[in-house]
Amino acid sequence: VQTCALPISPAMSDIAHQIWDMKYRFRQPDGTPIDHDVADSWGRVAIAASHGERPENRREQALAFAEALAGYRFLPAGRILAGAGTGRAVTLFNCFVMGTIPDSMDGLFSALREAALTLQQGGGIGYDFSSVRPRGAPVEGVGADASGPVSFMDVWDAMCRTIMSAGSRRGAMMATLLCDHPDIEEFITAKRTPGRLSNFNLSVLVTDAFMEAVKADAEWTLSFGGRAYKTLQARELWDRIMRSTYDYAEPGVIFIDRINAENNLGYCEEIRATNPCGEQPLPPYGACLLGSINLARLVRNPFAADAELDLDELEKLTATAIRFLDNVIDISRFPLEAQRKEAEAKRRIGLGVTGLADALIFCRTKYGSPESLELIERWLATMTAAAYRASITLRSEELRVGKECRSRWSP
Repeated sequence: VQTCALPISPAMSDIAHQIWDMKYRFRQPDGTPIDHDVADSWGRVAIAASHGERPENRREQALAFAEALAGYRFLPAGRILAGAGTGRAVTLFNCFVMGTIPDSMDGLFSALREAALTLQQGGGIGYDFSSVRPRGAPVEGVGADASGPVSFMDVWDAMCRTIMSAGSRRGAMMATLLCDHPDIEEFITAKRTPGRLSNFNLSVLVTDAFMEAVKADAEWTLSFGGRAYKTLQARELWDRIMRSTYDYAEPGVIFIDRINAENNLGYCEEIRATNPCGEQPLPPYGACLLGSINLARLVRNPFAADAELDLDELEKLTATAIRFLDNVIDISRFPLEAQRKEAEAKRRIGLGVTGLADALIFCRTKYGSPESLELIERWLATMTAAAYRASITLRSEELRVGKECRSRWSP
């Protein structure tokens, strides 16, 4: 595979070259480039991903992956581009949600250690702090009062600043708290202090019961461990969240009951947090690989009267992207064994799109118009069907070779 001819990438713009050079170019420890151009990066990543295949299939798949990457038609997430094929002890996953935080000093700092290891390898993390007792609650056996979840977020934030100083990528974290936690009011206003929790995004876990109380202008009780701490009007609390979001852009809201109700893996997991940017809800120790298909690269005869997106090519590219991401699960390192087990058990991947607005423009269609919605529905339906077919193909291969999963093919 190392000697096969790989496709040449089209020229990059100045800004694209700058970003590649700064974030994704593989270099020796002294800064000397190993990737001489972006084609080297694509080849490195394609060959690395091909090692999730049986040995006899690697050359064919490396070429298919490289072709998809070289035309900027398929864009894997940043951790894959930066880490695949480098031999470095880094994860290829962008998104993690950590385990439930035990409400004890030992448990809290064990969770902090897990967070540090995950951030060190390049993963962004999400944590639900709702399991931590509120400020002022008694700590049995030591005659002290608890400092509350927000104070421990400060500890996580300081750790994140320290870990990121050892690398070129800023650490990123998400903290969530249930809307009935006694410290929810402190949580809502925590980032109004300049510089505080700067490595966190914050989101309130909003339940269906809370939203019903808001609609009814009913009372809402803040409680923990079966003890009621405070009662206030639900609508008042909602207004505080909305005002803070408007004035300070934090916190966000996560409709957690809706997420769990619509999760197709809800029978075997419960979600309480998301990755740092909020787009990927995950269970404890869940991880997700991300990648995007660049729709703008698939339009034939752009701006012409007969301009159209090549649906056959979209089907083919979707299948390639699904196989690529599935392989990355097998070649990636994981900071924690619990993360590896979760990823390999469910093989969660996230395939999305980029270049949507440009693709519509190329097809002479106004973004947001009824015509654009029809095109988007057709394009994404094609992707969805192709992704399912690709997943079925992968499972069929597993069954044919008599293995539980495709991972760990012998070299």
